[in-house]
Amino acid sequence: MASFRLRPRAMFHFALICVILLLSNLPVMANMYHRPNIVLILTDDLDVSIGGMIPLNKTRKLIGDAGITFPNTFVASPLCCPSRASILTGKYPHNHHVINNTLEGNCSSQSWQKTQEPATFPALLQKYGYYQTFFAGKYLNEYGNKEAGGVDHVPSGWDYWFALEKNSKYYNYTLSVNGKAQRHGQNYSEDYLTDVLANISIEFLQYKSNYRPFFMMVSTPAPHSPWTAAPQYEGQFPNVKAPRDPSFNIHGKDKHWLIRQAKTPMANSSVEFLDNAYRKRWRTLLSVDDLVEKVVKKLEVRGELANTYVIFTSDNGYHTGQFSLPLDKRQLYEFDIRVPLLVRGPNIKPNQTSPLLVANIDLGPTILDMAGYNANKTQMDGIRPLDVLVEYEGEGHNVSDPACPILGPGVSECFPDCVCEDSYNNTYACVRTLSQAANLQYCEFDDNEVFVEVYNLTADPFQLTNIAKTIDQEVLERMNHRLMMLQSCSGQSCRTPGVYDSR
Repeated sequence: MASFRLRPRAMFHFALICVILLLSNLPVMANMYHRPNIVLILTDDLDVSIGGMIPLNKTRKLIGDAGITFPNTFVASPLCCPSRASILTGKYPHNHHVINNTLEGNCSSQSWQKTQEPATFPALLQKYGYYQTFFAGKYLNEYGNKEAGGVDHVPSGWDYWFALEKNSKYYNYTLSVNGKAQRHGQNYSEDYLTDVLANISIEFLQYKSNYRPFFMMVSTPAPHSPWTAAPQYEGQFPNVKAPRDPSFNIHGKDKHWLIRQAKTPMANSSVEFLDNAYRKRWRTLLSVDDLVEKVVKKLEVRGELANTYVIFTSDNGYHTGQFSLPLDKRQLYEFDIRVPLLVRGPNIKPNQTSPLLVANIDLGPTILDMAGYNANKTQMDGIRPLDVLVEYEGEGHNVSDPACPILGPGVSECFPDCVCEDSYNNTYACVRTLSQAANLQYCEFDDNEVFVEVYNLTADPFQLTNIAKTIDQEVLERMNHRLMMLQSCSGQSCRTPGVYDSR
């Protein structure tokens, strides 16, 4: 396949200008000039519960301090592909059917391309709002798989497409540039992916059409593994360690068997490994901070910042040593399901914090509303339900890991000391309720036990004690009922009032 590279830059400029001239001939509505521009910056595995936002000083200043922060934002599934599918479609996993990061799990499969991509919010922005749409970065984990069309496939709804083939990398990767493979090596100045995304974004802002509003989505690899920092940041945070919060390196004695199998206390080598990973994650975020600054400053220089919403969030959280689990996400606890959400834009006053419960399925319909499109016309499950459904289907098979036979069948994502982060029956669904009357989480596992975990986050913010066996039976039954309702909901029915009644 022929490769098309951004180098030399003139070739990119010429191609971009040609596309812009073609798009400029589309019908233009009279009120189009007043529609806001929208920028969505999506990070990968960025937690908010264990300090992930601390190194992002520019981001907090330029977006959070200039707008509103939503500290109670949750994902519909704590894993990259299902969560990203929920962001794009505004649907829970049981409605978009992406259950894990594999092609068999519907991650960027042909079925996904046929049934879901045409109804994503960018596709609706392009089709009905006359927005010019731009994507750069990680799309879905199996994007570019040859069995699903390879990098030739450009999803519906995107005018400009610069998508990473498969999972997060920083060097030695392939981009799909509007359906053509562009291969990158390991030269920092030309290939470091976070900076490449920043440069592509700035060029789009410089050369896009000025006659149509735009939606821009930039999806960085950071702080996902392999945690490769830019050279100038490799020595930062030399003394930082993973937070020793109350859940760090303790046994999850009353939790699901997968959590109970973790060895406590962790081996010194495991603690050293996760501390090192924590520092590396922070270092990768410094380039994300630079990207945010470049985009905001470019909007400001062009006189477009006042009419642009800028949204910053993540696809899921992360943990480093909580309940003696070394490194991963995909668990039901706050550190994995709670993510940052910062928004600035027209009519948003600075320095605000909202206590509202928000789900990532709310992003799509909210962005459509920002653009003047009635999200109620869609089949999306969000806008701001009163409680949030969290769904996850465990990865693994009903066979034993030869390296860890004592753990029995089904484990996966195992570390050298046989602490495993996932299993085929790590399949659960939770209701996360947050109001003045209740701050609760109720979860059921799809296993032989039908194991239940319940947490009162007001009294127990670190989820140390499972109160499933002590909570009032009536509350338990109501939350069980609400969970069943949410697991079968679709569209408007996902936004009906929550089960917890303060009476």
